Amino acid sequence: MYQITERLFVGNIYETAPPPAQIGALLLVAEEYDVDLPAWLPTGKIPLKESARVEARLLADAVAWIERYITDNRVMVCCRAGMSRSVSVVVAYLCCAEGGDYNSVLRLVKDRRPGAMPLPQLEETIQCLKQIRRNGGLLPAD
Repeated sequence: MYQITERLFVGNIYETAPPPAQIGALLLVAEEYDVDLPAWLPTGKIPLKESARVEARLLADAVAWIERYITDNRVMVCCRAGMSRSVSVVVAYLCCAEGGDYNSVLRLVKDRRPGAMPLPQLEETIQCLKQIRRNGGLLPAD
């Protein structure tokens, strides 16, 4: 498990059973996995495909989930290896919810999670997500 910020962590699927004691909420972003977690632990699942461009709507759901739980919890975002999908969601959260600059956030995440490899076209998808959020959740007009 890698600590990205004080309350935000990236992990892999094997770190979910059981989740680390300091984690108060867990978001699984691997389409191909389901995990049995304690009933007391707030959990979510956003089914992202490995090595594929993420849809802005799914990324929006993941960012919103983190926003809902991060105030009161340390949140771990995990996928199979904790290198691509989970990293991409964390980058999107830091850019969209905390107003970070994409390149600065990417450097931070790569420094704290060696081997991080964001999903294809992540920066463009985050820009689309920012526009969706500015439009109150509505898709931008073409």
